[in-house]
Amino acid sequence: MMNDDGFNPWLDRELDDTLDENIEIELEDAALSLEIARIYRDTHPDMLSRRVYFHELLRLQSELIKLQDWVSHHKEKVVVIFEGRDSAGKGGAIKRITQRLNPRIARVVALPAPSDREKTQWYFQRYVPHLPSGGEIVLFDRSWYNRAGVERVMGFATEDEVQQFFDDVPEFERMLVRSGIRLVKYWFSITDEEQQMRFLMRIHDPLKQWKLSPMDLQSRIRWEDYTKAKEEMFERTNIPEAPWYIVPGNDKKRARLNCIAHLLSMMPYAPVPHDEVQLPDRVFNPDYEREVLPRDLYVPQNY
Repeated sequence: MMNDDGFNPWLDRELDDTLDENIEIELEDAALSLEIARIYRDTHPDMLSRRVYFHELLRLQSELIKLQDWVSHHKEKVVVIFEGRDSAGKGGAIKRITQRLNPRIARVVALPAPSDREKTQWYFQRYVPHLPSGGEIVLFDRSWYNRAGVERVMGFATEDEVQQFFDDVPEFERMLVRSGIRLVKYWFSITDEEQQMRFLMRIHDPLKQWKLSPMDLQSRIRWEDYTKAKEEMFERTNIPEAPWYIVPGNDKKRARLNCIAHLLSMMPYAPVPHDEVQLPDRVFNPDYEREVLPRDLYVPQNY
């Protein structure tokens, strides 16, 4: 049922109940210096209103819960890869996808740089243990495509290793698909100017400075090298069994909504049976006396 404003009353109530939680997440925008925030708003005049964004986000997240139930019930295996330039919005999209899901079913994999031991292994070996079992969704915040991007551009992999990767990855992904994994690959795309703006926002925001690494700063210097690497990556790894999908990311909120909507459209999920949940009566024992715990066990009530 929709009300006169075109909103579902249940979603309206849910929006009101969870607005604080979402605003907390959105504090990444609120902590900016006023000047940087003003410039950012001026360069994004068509941003979605907060109310429309949260309304759509909640609607899509309710569908993600249905997808989760379907994956769990049918023991489906789902892998979603998130790639893109530094600050392109991959992490923000992943956060909104997993925000209301069961972490035992939907988990995020963000591997650090390989150890000395891992550098001697078959390149894909350290990713294989993180692949899903039946009933799981795995979201890779960067993936084996590091070899086609940062490792290649920064010289961490030889050109022979890169070419071997390009020869191997199509068959590796075909193997994953043949094994029953549903594999979806996203590239978050932003412009040169947008990345520069986001890096400046991180520099001026104490809550975001941790996101800046020396590698991020090098990515600014090597913008064109990353562009060339990305173009060859698409050319060599965009296969019918596992195509790439590009998410325009200059508008963060639209990018998140569009990515979630597209991911849902890629999955043939449907309602699954649920056991009716009933709250059992509490067992009352008249002889039980609750112990008084020492006060120093309690967290101080500072708020």
